[in-house]
Amino acid sequence: MTAEEILASIARDQVEFLDLKFVDLPGTWHHITVPTSQIDEDTFTRGVPFDGSSLRGFREIEESDMVLMPDPATAFVDPFMDRPTISVTAEVLTPDLAVYDRDPRGVARRAESYLKATGVADTAYFGPELEFFVFDRVGYSTAPHDSFYMIDSEEAIWGTGEPDGNLGYRIRPKEGYTPVAPHDALANLRNEVVSLLKASGMRVERHHHEVATAGQSEIGFGHDTLLRTADNVLLYKYIVKNTAQAHGKTATFMPKPIFGDNGSGMHTHQSLWKDGAPLFADSSGYAGISAIGLSYVAGILAHAPALVGLVNASTNSFKRLVPGFEAPVDLVFSKGNRSAAVRIPIAVTSPKTTRIEFRTPDSTGNPYLAFAAMMMAGLDGVRRKLDPTAMGFGPLEKNIYHLSAEERAAIRSVPASLEAALSSLEADHDFLLEGGVFSEDLIQDWITMKRDVEVKQVNLRPTPYEYYLYFDI
Repeated sequence: MTAEEILASIARDQVEFLDLKFVDLPGTWHHITVPTSQIDEDTFTRGVPFDGSSLRGFREIEESDMVLMPDPATAFVDPFMDRPTISVTAEVLTPDLAVYDRDPRGVARRAESYLKATGVADTAYFGPELEFFVFDRVGYSTAPHDSFYMIDSEEAIWGTGEPDGNLGYRIRPKEGYTPVAPHDALANLRNEVVSLLKASGMRVERHHHEVATAGQSEIGFGHDTLLRTADNVLLYKYIVKNTAQAHGKTATFMPKPIFGDNGSGMHTHQSLWKDGAPLFADSSGYAGISAIGLSYVAGILAHAPALVGLVNASTNSFKRLVPGFEAPVDLVFSKGNRSAAVRIPIAVTSPKTTRIEFRTPDSTGNPYLAFAAMMMAGLDGVRRKLDPTAMGFGPLEKNIYHLSAEERAAIRSVPASLEAALSSLEADHDFLLEGGVFSEDLIQDWITMKRDVEVKQVNLRPTPYEYYLYFDI
C-alpha cells in the first residue's frame, strides 16, 4: 500500500487503529497502536513519537525521545486484533528525523544502498527456512532455589505411556520428516498459518512436519529483497506464534528446546542480481555457480566465525551447533550436500533460481542484522576475489558426519559457544563497517549486551544436569 491507500482504506473499511510495529536491537517486535482518528498525511512524513529508553539497545533516559516512521509498503490487516486494525512496520529515527544508526531496519536499508553503490549488483535476494516447534504445554523456572523446564506435545514420543487420551500415534526421535496424519497432528494449524501469511501479502511455497518429535514444523515462504525478507521473518514469527496461541498451543523458534533430537535452524538462501540478471549462474562453473558466486561463498566462510555472533545469537544456539552431530558446523561448501555449512542447491534449478544456502544460522538473531551481515561478508569475498577452494573450504562431496577423525581434523568449524563467537566478531568486523552499513557503536553494544545479559547470566546458574553429575560427590 501507499500512504494514500492506507488513508482511503481507513475511511472506506472503517479501520479503527493503525498499529506500528518496530524491532529492538535483539530482534523482538514491539508495537504502538494509534486510533485512526489521529492519523493523517503527516503521520507518514513526520512519524509518531515514542520513548526509546525503554527498548533494549536503544537510548538512555536523558536522550529518550525518538520517532517511529511507518513504511506504508508493509501494511496488512492484522488478523489477531478484535477491532479493525491495519499494521505497518516502522523504522526508528532521531527526533529531527535523521537516521538512527542503531535501528536494525535502518542497517538493512543501508546494506541495500551499499550494494548498489559497489556496482557489483543492485539487488540481494534472501530466502530463509525457519523451523519451529509447536508444544501443548511449557513451563520453566530460574529461581535461586528451583531450576527446571518442562514441555509436552500430543505428538511427543515420551507420551506413549500416558494413561488418558493416548491413541498411540507418536513420532519417534528423528522420524518426524513429512509423515501424514495422524502422526502429523499439526497440518491443519499450519494450513491456517499459511492462509494468514498469504492474506498478509506473503508468498508461501509449501509446509511440512520437520524431523524432530514433539511438533517440529516448517513453512517455506518465497524469497524477496534483503529488507523485505527481514520484515517477512518477523511477520512470519508473529503469525505462527499467535495462531498457535489461538489453538491453545505455543510455538517457539528456540534452536534446541529438546535434548537428543533435531534442533531448529534458519537455512538462508542468497543470490545477487544486477539489471534483472542473476549473477550467481554459470552453467560451466562448479554446480552451475559463477566466479562471483564462489567468491561470495568464500566471503561467507572466511567470516563465518564472526557471522555466527550475529546469526546464531543465543547460548542455546550452540546446543544445536555441536561437532560430530548432524549440524552445519563445518566450514566447507558443496553441491547438494546438507552436511556442509554452505550448500549449493542443484535440484530443479535454472539460472534464475541459482543460489547458495548458508545452513548455519538460526532464528535467534535479529533478521535485519543477520541478513545484512551475511551479504556484507559475501560482498567482501567478491571485492577481494576470494577463491573458496584455494582457501581450503572445499568443495567437499562427502557426508561430513561419516568422516574419520583424521579427515575431520583438517576441516575448520564454527565457534563452539556464544562467547567464542562474540570474540570472533570483536576481532573481525571491519567488513561490516564498509559504507557505514553497521556502526562501531552498534557492534560493540551488541557484543556487550550479549555477554552481560546472556553469556554471563547463563554461566552463573547451576543446571539440573549439574545436580545429576555432582550432587553426591
